[in-house]
Amino acid sequence: MKASFIKTLVLTLALLQYASPEAAFAQIASKPTLQEAKQIALDAYIFGYPLITMEMTKRVMTNVREPEGTRAPMGQLVRMRAYPDAAFRDVTAPNADTLYTTTWLDVGKEPWILSLPDMHDRYALFPMLDGWTEVFQAPGKRTTGTGPQQYAITGPGWKGKLPKGIKEYKSPTSVVWLLGRIYCTGTPQDYAAVHAIQDAVSVVPLHAYGKPYTPTPGTVDTTIDMKTPVRDQVNALDSAAYFNLLAALMKDNPAAPNDAPMLKKMARLGIVPGKPFDPKKLTPEVQQALAAIPKAGFETIMAHFKSAGTDENGWVFATKTGLYGTDYLQRALITAIGLGANRPQDAVYPTSEADAQGKPYDGSAKYVLHFDKGLLPPVEGFWSLTMYNAEYFFVANPLNRYTLSARNDLTKNADGSVDLYLQNENPGPEKASNWLPTPTGRFIPMLRLYWPKETPPSIIDGTWKIPAIQKVP
Repeated sequence: MKASFIKTLVLTLALLQYASPEAAFAQIASKPTLQEAKQIALDAYIFGYPLITMEMTKRVMTNVREPEGTRAPMGQLVRMRAYPDAAFRDVTAPNADTLYTTTWLDVGKEPWILSLPDMHDRYALFPMLDGWTEVFQAPGKRTTGTGPQQYAITGPGWKGKLPKGIKEYKSPTSVVWLLGRIYCTGTPQDYAAVHAIQDAVSVVPLHAYGKPYTPTPGTVDTTIDMKTPVRDQVNALDSAAYFNLLAALMKDNPAAPNDAPMLKKMARLGIVPGKPFDPKKLTPEVQQALAAIPKAGFETIMAHFKSAGTDENGWVFATKTGLYGTDYLQRALITAIGLGANRPQDAVYPTSEADAQGKPYDGSAKYVLHFDKGLLPPVEGFWSLTMYNAEYFFVANPLNRYTLSARNDLTKNADGSVDLYLQNENPGPEKASNWLPTPTGRFIPMLRLYWPKETPPSIIDGTWKIPAIQKVP
């Protein structure tokens, strides 16, 4: 009786709304159960975290009338003239080794032409990130050399003719973040040299190439929150706002072909590229369950930290950055703690949240990072050790020193080894050159190996091991 009733109902639905009984059965079967809906929503949250974060970051960093500080309108260059300081909150885990030369581009309507000057053998890297934080191209000293270069960055659907001699780099998405970095020692003389290089970098839309070009002033949107850190703004979005924005962004920033299974899952919840997300179409039980997804999603992302890569002597690092494939959790974590991360061949970022005994770092204690003779980080470019607070931002200190590297003229021990001192108090004049000030509370150190060596000893193949940070008794 019951089976007969269901069959009759389905056949009636087929006649009234669907092309066939099979279509009616498929429609009913596609509606997720409560548990399925919760899992799909969690997966969708993690999947979309990079695209949402890129959009919110773009809004904040381009919401000015003309270039100023770390911000510039769309299609105009930020030329940072000095390293970020402790007040910088636009991007988590900033560096103080290179001067940024960046811009946000919309290549959905037409290509943009990037021109790079002669870097005179100076280390430089100009990675191009799509809307999902994938580094789809990375011109720079390692890959294309340091001579003059020109590239046309084209959108996913663009087909046309480019000026002769200009190489095409096709972006998978309409939004592109050019995140250029040029090495600088931080001295007044080197600042001036890098400033001259920055001034010679240019981006222009294709229609203006080879012609006098004056960019249009930006439009300031007063409704955009310019004070709250971007990550906090993303995390504050409720599930309806989050999924609605994700669906809207995917129209011009399509997911990769390999993401088709994920898109199919999300469609069961009503998250479809280019279509508004309407939670009212879901059952009350599912709507209620979605309320907990943003908190659960971010907690899941951050819990991935300890399994995100190699765990070596308290240091966690990944050689899966910049290119992620379908590893959505990895991509989301790197977005949360290191937005703009490079490919591993260009940079590896070992990060430590606990000392050799597995206890979180605390600024009330003193720590030492010891490198045996000849075993400083092996790189073709350069390395640095950066200090962050628990939120991955710089920490104000009397020296305005946020990193240690070879440019600090590190003092060696009698046997040729090197000790780096991580503590809140000044260790004294004999050790000051090797001192990286910590906050009074929790802190997180991060190593950066730019252009790490790929032959032994190498962090990439595991033949170089990072020593543990030891707490001083």
